[in-house]
Amino acid sequence: MSPESVAALNAADPAAVAEEFRKCCGAEAWIRAMTARRPFAGAATIHAAADECFDQLADADWLEAFACHPKIGDVSSLRMKFAGNDRWSRGEQAGVDAASEDVIQALAAGNETYLARFGYIFIVCATGKDAAEMLAILAGRLRNDPQEELPIAAAEQRKITHLRLDKLGFSPR
Repeated sequence: MSPESVAALNAADPAAVAEEFRKCCGAEAWIRAMTARRPFAGAATIHAAADECFDQLADADWLEAFACHPKIGDVSSLRMKFAGNDRWSRGEQAGVDAASEDVIQALAAGNETYLARFGYIFIVCATGKDAAEMLAILAGRLRNDPQEELPIAAAEQRKITHLRLDKLGFSPR
């Protein structure tokens, strides 16, 4: 990450900054809060601000963020609602590509069960996970009650957002 990219983010038009943050997380309250937090000193402060802004979100904001994701393994839903996310989602879900038809069908069925049980799609930071691993995580999380599942899903959204901030060029490493 270059200091120039942070400087460019700090100097950019708020609407353009919001569009960049929207690629990372679809919660409008988070996007507004992040945009208002500028100027940032560096990538580490961007990531710290992301967490501070997440800590202010209500349940409805988390649900808004989740709604911007495709279902794990659902190729047709990988055509995202927001430009820029589709290519990242495909890469993040690359572990599904080599899955057997049985695993893909089980993921699809599990996703539907999850949606019916919790009212939102299954959110998992899929990067580095294969389909069988995601299926096992899904099966385990279906046992949760709704009050314990929402914070788990929110923690996965945080991970995804941090990875996407890195993809924008704001990696603190």
